[in-house]
Amino acid sequence: MRRREFIALGSAAMAWPLAARAQQLPAPVIGFLSSGSAEARAALTAAFRRGLSETGYIEGQNIAIEFRWAEDRYDRLPTLAADLVRIPVSVMAAMTLPGALAAKAATATIPIVFFSGGDPVEEGLVPSLSRPNANVTGVSLFINRLGAKRLELMHELAPGVGAFGFLVNPENQNAAAQVRDAQEAARGLGLAIYVVNATREADLPAGFAMLAKQRVGGLIVGADPFFRSSRNGLIALAAKQRIPALYYDREYAADGGLISYGNRLDEAYHDVGVYIGKILKGTKPAELPVVQPTKFELVINLKTAKALGLAIPATLLARADEVIE
Repeated sequence: MRRREFIALGSAAMAWPLAARAQQLPAPVIGFLSSGSAEARAALTAAFRRGLSETGYIEGQNIAIEFRWAEDRYDRLPTLAADLVRIPVSVMAAMTLPGALAAKAATATIPIVFFSGGDPVEEGLVPSLSRPNANVTGVSLFINRLGAKRLELMHELAPGVGAFGFLVNPENQNAAAQVRDAQEAARGLGLAIYVVNATREADLPAGFAMLAKQRVGGLIVGADPFFRSSRNGLIALAAKQRIPALYYDREYAADGGLISYGNRLDEAYHDVGVYIGKILKGTKPAELPVVQPTKFELVINLKTAKALGLAIPATLLARADEVIE
């Protein structure tokens, strides 16, 4: 055998085991921690996967995803976060503030990309929006800061009414900030705010009955994963008690709610997926500034307005991004 042929054969023999071993290397594992349920988050999870795919990662091909769902039981989140750390996952997606705080408490080394509706600096998730530092970064919609705008919209819808309701889940760490923001806005407008607390679906009928008794001009539904899971029940109760309600996500209006004002949650989940992909490619969380919202959508459901006997002001309709007939 010629020496050149021997070298070529030897090189190929050495390269084959290396290639085989590379193919056998386990795919990175992403931990997905959510306060809610898989069924209620199906569309949002699809947006998360789209973000991953845009960075070259597809579940079942070159990544695996370990899902942990708290089913609206926030007390389960620390245990679920610790379970993902034990696996261990390569990076963690922590959806909503309670999940993000549980993930941060569980690990100081595994990269975490959060989604939160509040101010991540105020909440203690990151020291800075531009340079998060450590192992945590993410997407924040600053939902708390929209309380004043939502109250103004409800006041415009019912200008002659002096009181409105505000529904929150006290188990969510950002509930107090949402209430504080709404109450400050109410004082500026000379309005009263009736706060209704609900942590379980069974709490909602009594809360709506109380608001109806107080003859509030409308209800603002606070941002919370539990309310998203219960949105059909919320919409039905608002219709039954004939209470105009404003929600934080367009899916409520699409499902029959009166008005929504806020950010696109699917875009936020998509952005979390993109950040996860960048981290898997080697970018450090500290190099990824916290994503902040650039657009807020006003959606009005005219069919629901007619059912409630409401005439939506022309000025409000003119500002709507979407009107559902």
